[in-house]
Amino acid sequence: MVIKVFLASSSGSTAIKKKQQDVLGFLEALKVDYAPLDIACNEDNRMWMRENVPVEKKPTNGIPLPPQIFNEESYCGDYETFFDAKEDNAVYAFLGLPPPPGSKEAKEAEKAFILENGPVKNGTVENETVESETVENGTDDAEDEENLEAEEVEEENLDDDSLKREVPMDFNGDEHTHEVGGETGEEAAEEAAEEDAATEEKVAKEEEEAVKDTEEAAEDTAPVKQEEAQEEVEDDEAKGEDDQPVSEEEEELRQLEEEEEAPEVTEQEEEDE
Repeated sequence: MVIKVFLASSSGSTAIKKKQQDVLGFLEALKVDYAPLDIACNEDNRMWMRENVPVEKKPTNGIPLPPQIFNEESYCGDYETFFDAKEDNAVYAFLGLPPPPGSKEAKEAEKAFILENGPVKNGTVENETVESETVENGTDDAEDEENLEAEEVEEENLDDDSLKREVPMDFNGDEHTHEVGGETGEEAAEEAAEEDAATEEKVAKEEEEAVKDTEEAAEDTAPVKQEEAQEEVEDDEAKGEDDQPVSEEEEELRQLEEEEEAPEVTEQEEEDE
């Protein structure tokens, strides 16, 4: 498919020239193959363009102005419609061409298609197979549940069998052994008893060492405590003597001694006079 762009190479209108350059430059940027057809130098091109532009797209005077864009024989639009498509990132749709993969227009077209028809999977629309899938899922779900229950029962049976194989028990009267990992139950019990005895000996040694340490500490602190106790007793005795109340007899004797001393003092004073 070839895009045909009808233009006037010798137009005296700067606006028409600018529009033509805009269209051609954008097509070149998109690397779209196009064929410029001059209507100024070729009367056939001008007549073909006027005849193939739809009536509703022609101006009031009936003469369409360049640029006019066609995809082979199909009319795409004029500059205004081209500009609107460019603003909407829909130029490929405007030209009737498939957008290249990865382009913005391709992504937007895919989103629009998904919104209208649903997601596409393996070249088919998923919405078309939704009803059949729901019907199949109705029976498949029931079958899946039955299969799951059967698998759970089998796993339980396997677990029971594996446990029986791993721990076989032989009973012979009062004596029995359990084979676990290649060792008998008696051997495992002996090893456990030896470990318990070792741990008990270790704990006993630690307790003896702790008792010795406490006794040595007590011996070191005993003389100091005795000295402190003796000092406290002496202090208490001294306080007791100071605080002991004076009896009445001692008080009378003290007064008599003071009276006896008083006359002696007065006699000495008279002799001195």
